[in-house]
Amino acid sequence: MNLADYDALSFDCYGTLIDWEAGIAAVLAPWAKEVGLVLTDEELLLAYAENEAQAERDTPDALYSAILADAFRRTGEKLGKEVTDEWAAKLGASVPDWPAFPDSTEALASLAKDYKLIILSNVHREGFAGSNARLGVEFDKIITAQDVKAYKPAPNHFEALDDALEELGVPRERLLHVAQSLFHDHVPAKRHGLPSVWINRRHDRPGWGATPEPSDEYTYDLEFPTMEGFAAAARAAKAG
Repeated sequence: MNLADYDALSFDCYGTLIDWEAGIAAVLAPWAKEVGLVLTDEELLLAYAENEAQAERDTPDALYSAILADAFRRTGEKLGKEVTDEWAAKLGASVPDWPAFPDSTEALASLAKDYKLIILSNVHREGFAGSNARLGVEFDKIITAQDVKAYKPAPNHFEALDDALEELGVPRERLLHVAQSLFHDHVPAKRHGLPSVWINRRHDRPGWGATPEPSDEYTYDLEFPTMEGFAAAARAAKAG
């Protein structure tokens, strides 16, 4: 793959650009302590992962804040501990507080010099607005779950992406999808016939964390452990 062959990059945000695992754990960990659960952040994320995916399948038109609250309650049931409405609402409102990965802003600023940047995100507009302020980049198009009434790995985001490319005047073959989650992004990207780059943020940790293990076929064309590494490779390719 030659990264110079592309004019637009579509990004997953949470897990790729924003550290959603740190953001979720920042709420789950104090709750677990309060209710007497002795679990590591990783164990809490593993308990949480499939509950969020199931909530998204069950209520695809719900705002992400409601999905988070629902997933938290389901996780409490799974662990045998109550999640009060106050705790559920706290997670639901936490998205703007989730930190950006340290390399995201600089990498995006570099990539914006050579590519159109598009967001395909499983959140609501209000939540992404808070994250966008942390990233400090003006994206050329933002597609949220609120816009398409569904959550990845459903195809809705990628169908909307086709319309966005037409709007931006970018041929489909000049688009590259960039994401961390094999489950949420690389599976549907493969179905949609898109090349993709895996930002393997968990390269130094075993397991799947807050992301369910992919059960369907996926592919990716390149792998980088960080956005910094990807941006440097893209910059070198565009420089010829």
